[in-house]
Amino acid sequence: MRIISFRQEKTCSQSLGLLTEYRIISALLIFLLFIAPLPALAEDAGIDALRQVSKAFATIAEKASPAVVGIKAEKTITYSQPTFRDWPFGEQFDPFDNDIFDRFFRWRSPRRRAPQQRKYQQTAQGSGFIVSDDGYILTNNHLVGDAEKVLVKVGEDPEVEAEVIGKDAESDVAVIKIDKKGLTHLEMADSDELEVGEWVVAIGNPFLLRQTVTAGIVSAKGRSGFSLAEFEDFIQTDAAINPGNSGGPLLNLDGKVVGINTFIISQTGGYMGIGFAIPINMAKFVYQRLVEKGEVERGYLGIIYQELTPESARPFGLDKDTKGVAVTQVIDDSAADKAGLKRYDVIVELDGQPVENGNQFLNRVAMLKPGTKVKIVVLRDGKRKTFTAELGTRPPQDQRPGAEPKIQQQLGFTVKNLTDEYAKRLGFEGLSGVVVTSVEAGSLAAKKGITAGMLIMEVNREPVKNSKDFDEAIEKAKKEGSALLLVNDGSYTKVVVLKLVDE
Repeated sequence: MRIISFRQEKTCSQSLGLLTEYRIISALLIFLLFIAPLPALAEDAGIDALRQVSKAFATIAEKASPAVVGIKAEKTITYSQPTFRDWPFGEQFDPFDNDIFDRFFRWRSPRRRAPQQRKYQQTAQGSGFIVSDDGYILTNNHLVGDAEKVLVKVGEDPEVEAEVIGKDAESDVAVIKIDKKGLTHLEMADSDELEVGEWVVAIGNPFLLRQTVTAGIVSAKGRSGFSLAEFEDFIQTDAAINPGNSGGPLLNLDGKVVGINTFIISQTGGYMGIGFAIPINMAKFVYQRLVEKGEVERGYLGIIYQELTPESARPFGLDKDTKGVAVTQVIDDSAADKAGLKRYDVIVELDGQPVENGNQFLNRVAMLKPGTKVKIVVLRDGKRKTFTAELGTRPPQDQRPGAEPKIQQQLGFTVKNLTDEYAKRLGFEGLSGVVVTSVEAGSLAAKKGITAGMLIMEVNREPVKNSKDFDEAIEKAKKEGSALLLVNDGSYTKVVVLKLVDE
């Protein structure tokens, strides 16, 4: 204001010129006197702010690290090692045989057809965190679920063997316990309150580097569709997560756990800024039930549904922006059947809360106890109707409609149809086949390099367009004793030979 006002005075009268110039000089001197130190002050304020953030991270690390443990899971694997003549391209390299001379001279040994039984100790390294002072620990099921022996290292103490209290493959959460008292433990937060953009800290043991602390932000919430677990509602973060971080905690700035670090998306096998954690609210639900009963009982409505999209909404006579799930099948004698739900009903509300998408709906139902009564609002022929259903108990995966075929279980891996979403996410646009969704550790498929996310395009040189084609082709291949698979891992195409047994 003062500068603007002064310029007006100068244009009004030349007789005030000297006074005006004096005023200009005085104003400039005053301005420089007060303004010149501001850059230095701003710099100091910025550094102080950074120091406060740094101190917050240091405080979290100091308080939380003693409760973060290293986990070693051990399992003995027995497999049949075919001899030289059984392999179409020569003898398979045995990565678990440490005798190089034995490997060398085996080429010159008699070519027997009988398979050799071999054993090796499979060891997985990961993380976990203590949630009670008497030794209960949360971690990932994929780390300890199939282990014969679980060892835990707390701080600088020697490793101790842990008891597996319970495991839940459908959420990839497991609870183990060590026989110790008075342990430092972490408090669980409410992960529903977590916001995108919020600072988080990950602690774990990547590449056996104990008590590694990294920081980042919450990149997204509610991520799903990876087919790594039945129930997916992952927190995405750019806090560095690497192999060995599995099972470790993701913490907010209060030092409370908001998630269990579980997996990353990477083209190199290492950190690329995209990591995922199981929300701690989901893990708490599983933890409580595993500690109480050793298993997780979940609510079950008894429907097969399809998420509503702008394209699919119109055939139902609904606006393209309508959110919900469309019922495509009602299981006989299920909670939904008894409540009166029908095919083509569109579920838009569950217990007064809107149904935004299918994954959210599945998780909300499953986190309710069997016997819980829920109110369901549906759109039937465009009209709202309300039903009350008493949830049943979710049956085991292999007993539910749509369970993986037995043939896939025997192979040691499972597949699903290649959808447009999978094709775009995995880089298979323009291709056809089935996507590998899971691979059993220690299976022949795993040893041959088949991994989740691969695309199987052909079986014995015959194209497969969906899982039905694949199952039929494998059944046919079993009669021949082996299957030649044409697979694509997103970078290149190769062939994999699987030896099959017709049971």
